[in-house]
Amino acid sequence: MQRGTVVRLIRDRGFGFIKMENGQEIFFHATGVVGYPFDNLAEGQAVSFEIGQDTRGRGQRAVNVRVD
Repeated sequence: MQRGTVVRLIRDRGFGFIKMENGQEIFFHATGVVGYPFDNLAEGQAVSFEIGQDTRGRGQRAVNVRVD
């Protein structure tokens, strides 16, 4: 599992970005959040996640995102 911090949320479109420990940002979709409502996430919140491939071929994305 990777760890990071939510840095941007675009609630009306159902996605956001996580800043990973290495400083890079990674996309995540609301459907990738597990055990916690997407609408309750906040910028600055610590999360853990796995890295998967985007289903549309756009590179990597965070999946199985869990609030720490």
